Parts: sequence; C-alpha cells; structure tokens
Amino acid sequence: MEKLGKEGPSKRPRPDSPADGFHTPEKQVSAWRDADPDHVHPRSWGTEQLCTFLRRNGFEDPELLRCVQDNQMTGSLLPYITDSYLEEMGIRTQSLRTTLLHCLRKLEQTRTDIMKVFNDPIHGHIEMHPLLVRIIDTPQFQRLRYIKQLGGTYYIFPGASHNRFEHSLGVGHLAGHLVRALQERQPELCINQRDILCVQIAGLCHDLGHGPFSHMFDGRFIPLANPKSTWKHEEASVKMFEYLIASNELESVMEYYGLSLPEDIEFIKEQIGGPTKNPNDDSWPYCGRSEEKSFLYEIVANKRNGIDVDKWDYFARDCHHLGIQNNFDYERFIKFARVCEVNKKKHICTRDKEVGNLYDMFHTRNCLHRRAYQHKVGNIIETMITNAFLKADKYIKIKGSKGKEYHLSTSIEDMEAYTKLTDDIFLTILHSDLPELHEAQEILRKIERRDLYKYLGETQPPEGKEIKQEQYDKLPAEIAKSKPATENQDVGLKTEDFIVDVINMDYGMKEKNPINNVHFYCKSDITKAFKITKGQVSKFLPETFAEQLIRVYCKKMDEKSIDVAKKYFVQWCMDKDFSKPRDGDVVAPEITPMKESWNQDQSDTNQHSEKHRRASKNLFSN
Repeated sequence: MEKLGKEGPSKRPRPDSPADGFHTPEKQVSAWRDADPDHVHPRSWGTEQLCTFLRRNGFEDPELLRCVQDNQMTGSLLPYITDSYLEEMGIRTQSLRTTLLHCLRKLEQTRTDIMKVFNDPIHGHIEMHPLLVRIIDTPQFQRLRYIKQLGGTYYIFPGASHNRFEHSLGVGHLAGHLVRALQERQPELCINQRDILCVQIAGLCHDLGHGPFSHMFDGRFIPLANPKSTWKHEEASVKMFEYLIASNELESVMEYYGLSLPEDIEFIKEQIGGPTKNPNDDSWPYCGRSEEKSFLYEIVANKRNGIDVDKWDYFARDCHHLGIQNNFDYERFIKFARVCEVNKKKHICTRDKEVGNLYDMFHTRNCLHRRAYQHKVGNIIETMITNAFLKADKYIKIKGSKGKEYHLSTSIEDMEAYTKLTDDIFLTILHSDLPELHEAQEILRKIERRDLYKYLGETQPPEGKEIKQEQYDKLPAEIAKSKPATENQDVGLKTEDFIVDVINMDYGMKEKNPINNVHFYCKSDITKAFKITKGQVSKFLPETFAEQLIRVYCKKMDEKSIDVAKKYFVQWCMDKDFSKPRDGDVVAPEITPMKESWNQDQSDTNQHSEKHRRASKNLFSN
C-alpha cells in the first residue's frame, strides 16, 4: 500500500509552527488569527469563539448566530458541516447556507490534519481521516503487515501473499463508504460524524487480534495448546485496540477529532467483539449506541445475517490474489441499502430484486472455502505448522509487560508480548540454534521441501450423524483399528500415523439459511420491510446450508504404507456408514463391493445412464 503525505499532528498544532501539508505557516494562520488573539486552533473553538469569527466575516444576522448558539456548534464540527446539517439547524435560505458553508470550509481547510490517500489495488485511491492514520501508524496496527491474510493457503496459491494490513484498510474504507451512503440517503437517521468515525475505526481494527498465519492460530493452535480455552481473535482484537489506544496515548487525539470518551471507545469495541454486557430478557445489550442506531452494528461484523463489509473486502481481495472470479458486487448492494424499521428496531435492508445476488454472495463464500480456504494441501500444511508450534511452544520466550516472559500459547494473555508475535515466528523456529527446537525445525523443513503428510481421502457422515468436537481426538485411533479383513500386509500403522481433519462447511450460520434473517423493501413502499422465502426465489437454491467434510492424512511417506493406509481409511468409512471415498473403488476394490448401499448408488447411476442411452437410441431411430 502506498501512502501519500505525512502523518497527522501528534498534538494540537501551534499556528506559528510549520504545518503538515502547507509550505508556509501563514497559510494556516491568516484565516483565523484575528478571531482568536491567543492563536488557539479553530478545532478548539467553543460556540462563542465561532460566533466571533462569523461576526468578523460579515455574518451579523441575530437569527443565524442564535441558530449557532442553540445548536451548540463548536470548532470541532468544522470538518463535518454539510448543507443538510445547516438546514437541520434551521438555516432555511439556500444562498445563506451556501455562503456560510463556503466560509466555514475555507476556515476548515486551514487545519493541518488533511486527509491522507492510499493507493489500494482493490478499491483504488481511498482517503483516510487523520485519526485513522494516527491509528494505522502504531506498532500494534503495523504488526498486521507481517501476518498473511490466508495463512497456509499462500503455500498453494503463489499470488495469495497479501496480509491482514491491507485487508483492514479496505474494511475501514468500505465501512465509511456504506455508513456515508446511508447518511446521505436518509438524513432522518441522524448519523453524525462521530458515528462515521467510530464505524470506520471498528472496520480498521476488527482484525488486530489475529495471530501468526491468521485463522490457523485461533482455529488450530490455541485449541490444541490449551483445550479448555474458548479464546478467539475477536476477543484479542478488543484487547489489542485498548492497548493501542493506551500505549500510544490516543485518547486526547480522539477527543480532539470530536469523539466522546469513553462512550465511543465502547461503541468501537462492541462492533468488533459484540455486546459487553449481558442482556436481561429482551433489553438492548449495547452501551455505545441506543436502539435508535441499532443498524450501525450491522456494518462491520453483522451478527444478524453475516452481510457485512468485512466479507465484501475479503471476497474482492482474496479473489484478486487467488485468481478466482468474484461474483458479488458490493457497490450494487450499497446503492440499494436502506434502513427500515423491523419490530421497532432499525435494520439495514436491500431491494427485493437483490435477493438472488445475496444467494450468490454466500455461494461465493462457499466456493472460496472449497477451492482455497479449505484446500486439502493448504490444510495439512497448516496442520504441520501447528504441530511445529506445539513442539516449540514451551521453548519460545516472548517478553511482555513488566519484563514477564510468555510462550506462544500464553502470549495472548499480554498484549505487549502478543504485539511481537507474527508469521516471523516460523523463521525464528526454523533458523534457531536451540537444540530443543530440533523436532519443530524438522517439521518446518519438510514443508519447505514439500515433503508433506499424504492425503488418503475425504468422506462425509450422513445427515444427523456428524462428528462432534469432543470426538475429534478419538478418530485417528479408530482408523488405526480399522484393518480390513482382506488385508494381509502388516506395515505397522499406529494411531499417531493418522491425522483427521474435520471441516464444518456452511453459509456462515451453521445449518440456518442466513437470507432468512435479511429484510427487503420494494419500490412501491421503500419504508416497509419484509422477508423473502427461498421458495419465492428459485428451485435451484440449496436445500441444506451446512455439511461436514472429513479428510484423513498419513504421516508415513513410503508407498507401501500409503497404499495400506488408504484401505484402512475405506474400511473405517464403511464401518462408520460414511460416504464412499471418491477413489474407493480404485484403492480398495476388494472392500467397496461389501457395502450394499455404496454399490446401490453406483447401480442407480448405471441404470440412469443406461435408460438415457436407450432413450437417445429410440429418438434417433425414429
């Protein structure tokens, strides 16, 4: 990412000092030196100081000045004043609003905190508010430059080299794009600049808590390193955001840009990690904003139906770097987004004609998981990295706050230590001279040599008999005991030779259809929201929205062991009444005929093919 311009001010600027974005200090001082003899920056002006400036610039109408006073208009609002805002204040004359807005804009342009521009390959040239830039230019945020967005998937797709840093910039940009569109389209929502900044900051900081190799860390490593832990990266994102603000002393900077603390900080944290208080009955669970602005919680991380700017960015960004077509157009969704009242709560809705596009959006998500995120080789690479991290865990020491040392698995307890933990730990282990890290190094060297654990096959349990998480650890032992009666070779396969990867695929809400939680409006009445059932859309849509895939790998590398291990796997699938592995008839032709249901499926297919062949023959003979 390329950033043009310098960082915003670290403290309130003095008018007699050089200013960022200006060649001479006179340019920023001349417009307001006379209005404030103490040379206080206009952003710090109170209502009376602003009125003094207006009087000296010819705005002496008592009614106008009374509007400014009644609305408690201060200098902190200068960057955010619009024509509609002035009209809501009670200034009805268009020409007066235009002249006043020009004057205030001219004054506002004297500030040193000009917008910064980033050149993003996905969204083009995007502008960032100076407060966002201050957050970006911290060690806690810069850490995201060194964490791969797709973890081990980079070892499969050479183009997938992008990091959490640029994704976070994109989400912050899209969050602002959507909330501003709602503000302009529906002034009655009373979306103010505090709301916009808070939503953008939440988008920017939503992934601060990711560990090395992104989802591998909280999805694979932490559950094995600490099985009792329920820790997720969202929790760490909230803690890292708190640490970022405190360690960089940004509270005063946030107040300088018009945020109200601690209310707005709470609002940002709630958007990232969810409610911070337990609701009683149906009470409103959030503290940062009231129910009147409930829709703001659906922009960054939408817990209601999963349609949020986080997905929109990673769809576009990941598809771009993976070389996969993205079929969802977020710009179109934003064009049709409106807030409607549903059961006395306000939710973001879209046009009824967009329902098919939303099904396409979730289908795109599913395709990305199948083709990339859950790639069979990418997953085993992440499993091997996880195994290396587990073996290295107690030997890695990371210094945190007050000099206390932490390990890989315990660094999540201290944000100072966690800030130092990135993908770089892979190379730290690989090139270490510590003899205790030898086993971990050997695993990582195998990854570099592409000497990976061997894939045996994939199967699925029947509906209703999915494997539960507490059963995962028992699966390798089950396969090791599944020696086929027809197998005479004894290659000594043991429990530790097998790795079982259980993958739960869904549309984001387990077995539920997320579109059932989406409300739509029609052009006949854009204020009324309603739901659209799957049957009203198309008969080609999926009947189920979740499934479980079970993949099995073998650590042994020799051809003989792999051949026998595949037969063990097929026998295990037969015993568990799972689906037949795709190559089952090839790798275990002496086993698969023993299961009638497996062969019934094949005969049905053959019968259908024969029926189709005969029908074609009769058609052409006639």
